Amino acid sequence: MLQWLQPIKEIKGIGPARAALLAKLNIFSAGDLLEHFPRRYEDRRQLKPIQLLADDTWETFTATVTGIEESKPRRGLTITKVLVRDATGAAQLVWFNQSYRKKWFKIGMKLIIAGKVKRRFQTEIHNPEIELADGNDRVNAGCIVPVYPASEKIQQRFLRSLIRQVLDGTTAVSEPLPADIITRFHLLSRKEALENIHFPANMDLLEQARYRLVFEELYLLQCGLAFIKRYKKSGYTGIKHLPDGRLVSRLERQLPFTLTEDQKKVWQEIKLDMEDTVPMQRLIQGDVGSGKTVLAALALAKTIENGYQGAMMVPTEILAEQHYHTLAQFLAPLGVKLTLLTGKLTRRAREETLEQIRDGLVDVVVGTHALIQDDVSFHCLGLVITDEQHRFGVRQRSLLQSKGGMPDVLVMTATPIPRTMALTVYGDLDVSVIRQLPPGRKEIKTYAESNQMRERVYRNLVVRQVESGRQAYVVCPLVEESENIDAQSAVQVYEQLTRTYLRNIPCCLLHGKLKATEKEAVMEAFCRGECKVLVATTVIEVGVNVPNATVMVIEGAERFGLAQLHQLRGRIGRGQHQSYCVLLSDSRNAETKERLKILAQTSDGFLLAEKDLLLRGPGQFFGSRQHGLPDLKIADIVKDTQVLIEARRAALTTANDPQAIFSMQAVLQERFGDYFSFIFRN
Repeated sequence: MLQWLQPIKEIKGIGPARAALLAKLNIFSAGDLLEHFPRRYEDRRQLKPIQLLADDTWETFTATVTGIEESKPRRGLTITKVLVRDATGAAQLVWFNQSYRKKWFKIGMKLIIAGKVKRRFQTEIHNPEIELADGNDRVNAGCIVPVYPASEKIQQRFLRSLIRQVLDGTTAVSEPLPADIITRFHLLSRKEALENIHFPANMDLLEQARYRLVFEELYLLQCGLAFIKRYKKSGYTGIKHLPDGRLVSRLERQLPFTLTEDQKKVWQEIKLDMEDTVPMQRLIQGDVGSGKTVLAALALAKTIENGYQGAMMVPTEILAEQHYHTLAQFLAPLGVKLTLLTGKLTRRAREETLEQIRDGLVDVVVGTHALIQDDVSFHCLGLVITDEQHRFGVRQRSLLQSKGGMPDVLVMTATPIPRTMALTVYGDLDVSVIRQLPPGRKEIKTYAESNQMRERVYRNLVVRQVESGRQAYVVCPLVEESENIDAQSAVQVYEQLTRTYLRNIPCCLLHGKLKATEKEAVMEAFCRGECKVLVATTVIEVGVNVPNATVMVIEGAERFGLAQLHQLRGRIGRGQHQSYCVLLSDSRNAETKERLKILAQTSDGFLLAEKDLLLRGPGQFFGSRQHGLPDLKIADIVKDTQVLIEARRAALTTANDPQAIFSMQAVLQERFGDYFSFIFRN
């Protein structure tokens, strides 16, 4: 009998070649196979006859091959057609430039066909999914049939047969959920859920199976996050900062502006956390330009006047330098010593900086991932700040925190995150939100235009703004031209613009392939105003602050998500002059047009985040693997909001049980690997 962790290559019928193909689908064991969940289902209990197939709907039917045709109506185009018929009528299966398909079929072959129906003069299905029909088959016909993520060499029939074999042959399926949770939420057992997620007896059992497995996945994730929160707040005495002293008071008096009501509220929450013995674990979530950095400066001043050091970790060197200079403007006049720690320091400079940090000769350290390397140690670390948190995971945050004796932790992000996402991404943190922008900030006028308007945009907007003394950004999706991607590159656009519309204007080029010294020189030239138009990739997405820049033109805007476009737009509108953002795109995709239209009409980053999450889903919301979360196999935190809330409530109850953390350790290890392991090692 099979075991859950049994290697896939040991299962009957799986040789080395098939095991290698399954590995590409992340299937390495019997358990992985059973958790390779269907992406959709086809109800084949009552298949429609061809005569009743509805136009523009996804249908499944059976028919017999009666003919195979191939034509070449023009150069570069081959059309392959397979003619099929049942007792009620005929249909054509159509493929474009896939002539190899005709080798698959023979006259008289009986098929199961699934695809989107087009009914015009005749019934056609383009690029259908095809399977051989077998009258005795109870896995692929006459039932609710699962359709899996697959590949050309690992097909649906094989996967269904293999999963059926493993389900029948598995001796036991361990139950990760506590018995009281199963009872309270009326959940199927795990064995029942796996059976009915793959081969449901009916739609009601399919729904129950999915609910059970989604709940399980979100519950275990929330348990891990709740345990982290408990681990950091329970049983550990953090730093009890004193009420505001002389340094904080001086900083507040010298600020050139009054804090907004939202800033005052969040600062009060930070102060209460820092003055408690429980270590602070707080996120400040605020839109671009909402004034998070000044709150970071105030928190740093508070820890410094209590005799501690502060550290700020950011994802890029450009952002590190930007924060270093901004914080220095606030704190250096008060006698605070700051230093910068990034990967580009020479070996000697790095050693000197590390020695100063270790000896307590530096009050504030701003840096990149270099801060969490083993050779970095602090004299007395009291406050840890991470900015643009979505670029770091829970573990990276914890590595920096481990550099001190349970210092307070403040996390900042300018990427507004919908509530459901925040419950997951930031489940181990208390969340503060800044929605107000500082008074006097003018709304950025945003326009979505086709490339037909490109010349007018550059001649009438960019050139005129530069002639008025302002500066501009031009953002491109690529560094250099690509044969595989149809999009404007920064190098290509820079060469075009400097030869045409902007030939008499000082321009500069910035992208990730430049050396650090070259990037720094370009940014300094732009900040000083020597460079009037900066052509760049998304390297300027965060941390670039040039108040004189009033125009942003985004080339190939369809290649960016709403959240990223909003981040880019936040680089302008930082001064007293009216700012303009133009989104250039020739995309005809309806979703893309809708996304750009939403951005042109909305400046509320939180609303845009909700829309972006709905349009693109959580996988693309932050970009590949940037959110720092373990992968979810079945749950969708956009669609499963209510399940997430219920699972979180249950997880918080479990986390309040002192014995639960020990009983759940093995479960979390099996489900998420080493993701939460640092909790159990401490």
